[in-house]
Amino acid sequence: MNYDMIDSRLLTAPNDPEVGRRLVRLQELGLGGTPDPEFDAFATELAEAADAPYAMVNFIGENEQYFAGLHVPGSVQADALKAAQSSSNATPSRTMSRDHGYCPHVVVRRKALVLDDVCSYPRFAVNPVINSIGVRAYMGAPLIDRTGTALGTICVVATEESRWGRPGLELIKSMAAKMVDMIHQRER
Repeated sequence: MNYDMIDSRLLTAPNDPEVGRRLVRLQELGLGGTPDPEFDAFATELAEAADAPYAMVNFIGENEQYFAGLHVPGSVQADALKAAQSSSNATPSRTMSRDHGYCPHVVVRRKALVLDDVCSYPRFAVNPVINSIGVRAYMGAPLIDRTGTALGTICVVATEESRWGRPGLELIKSMAAKMVDMIHQRER
């Protein structure tokens, strides 16, 4: 594939008409701006279930994504959490531009997405996360709450091609339902 010929529009996140509603709902729920130990534990469970090195519970704002739940391999996890606790601002390990990654597409589509090899899809092969953190496979599902608002996503990322396929799709959808139930429990 000749990446020099890629349309620059492929590098940006899709138009998100629901962002205003999402921001109001996230504020009502008290979600989206701080690390959450329960969401970190969920991300670890998700990473193990998908046999992936990275997993996130991701809330998407107007300009950035915030990983309230994060699982990264080995000691990097401890370092990321330590940095998040010692800083009043979100750390780079917990935030990402809305134009990077695949979760903004999942939120706008409102459907789960499994990319066993992101390089096989022109729209996704040019995403900056491929070179910056070595993403090669992605699987994510939207977190749609009881009001019908897509709050964000859960996702897993691998640095090698995967074979998640249809079983992975079912896994990520069932785990998203579990996370939405956790969010609803907090609301009560």
